[in-house]
Amino acid sequence: MMDVVGNNIANVNTAGFKSAQITFGEAMAQTLSGPSGAGVESGGTNPLQIGLGVQVASIDGVFTQGAIQITGRPTDIAIQGDGFFILADSSGREYTRAGTFRWDESGNLVAPGGQLVQGWLADPTGVVQTQTSVQGINLPLSQVIQPVTTTEVQVGGNLSADAAVGDVHSTSIVVYDSLGEPQELLVDFEKTAANTWDVSASMNGSALTLSSSSVTFDTAGALTSAGTLTVSGYTPPGAAALNFDLDLATGSPLVQFGGSSSAESMDQDGNAIGFLTDFSIAANGTISGQFSNGETKVLAMIATATFNNPSGLIRAGETRFEASVNSGQPLVGEPGNGNRGMLASGALEMSNVDLAQEFTNLIIAQRGFQANSRVITASDEVLADLVNLKR
Repeated sequence: MMDVVGNNIANVNTAGFKSAQITFGEAMAQTLSGPSGAGVESGGTNPLQIGLGVQVASIDGVFTQGAIQITGRPTDIAIQGDGFFILADSSGREYTRAGTFRWDESGNLVAPGGQLVQGWLADPTGVVQTQTSVQGINLPLSQVIQPVTTTEVQVGGNLSADAAVGDVHSTSIVVYDSLGEPQELLVDFEKTAANTWDVSASMNGSALTLSSSSVTFDTAGALTSAGTLTVSGYTPPGAAALNFDLDLATGSPLVQFGGSSSAESMDQDGNAIGFLTDFSIAANGTISGQFSNGETKVLAMIATATFNNPSGLIRAGETRFEASVNSGQPLVGEPGNGNRGMLASGALEMSNVDLAQEFTNLIIAQRGFQANSRVITASDEVLADLVNLKR
């Protein structure tokens, strides 16, 4: 009992530590005489037995939730609820509640002892297949998101119905070619008649070809001409020819009302090359990368495991556990699914040791030992009196 209590107190500040409790059981008893049943003329008698002391019945782990402590380190992860992180190295798999992880020089997510944190890697589209075997999470910090060529530019807003014939309204936006290089697109609207505007586009001083050179509106200000214009006619140096659509009717459509002209290029679907700059870990274990081009992509997911009997796990040191025949097989899955708890990034689960209770147990152990020692002292004195009877 002193060993168990002492170990609990020693690990009161150990992240992810789970305390243990000891249960005592009566040892074997010596039978002086057995019981007898009731007869016709006499009653039954109980057995005469002398207990032979105490023994350890069990030492069980206490897997209650520990307090969550905020650390601010994004690779510190706490489990809120059931489950264990899965670690693996050449010696096999181990399980822990201590989420003190870090990235090594190769981009592996590792525990302090170098074990690889297990999970699933996302495919190039950002999809994670959790029905496959877990593996070490590796995120090379040099990875990039390939550039995306612009295929659509959205233009919307108001062309002033009060504008005079010959007035020009211009808007510009940056689009991206097949190499991810930015190219500035300039779109001009010139009023040619009532409810009619000529539209033209240029890039780096070169005129572009549009599928229609004018846009028209009805008397209610709504667009009556084609809502999509195809743009072509420019090939950036070293890149493929640019071909994209001007979308005038989706989202905030192009309209013509009184007042000032506010038409502008609102959005485009291309991107430059993106370099990994940061990452975040969601409550379901998803690791998402933030890239320099503003894009976010799912890169991996951390796996957790639960056991039917956590108290059956074998303590392997350094707040790690190994599965045993009595713990049951690990039930591996994504955090938050089933009975697996959610994750909290930037935090650690602290020890679940109740210090006040441990001090109480310490006193109980001390008093129990003192009481037992008195039995030995009294027995010794009785034996001494027995020896002295002949004098």
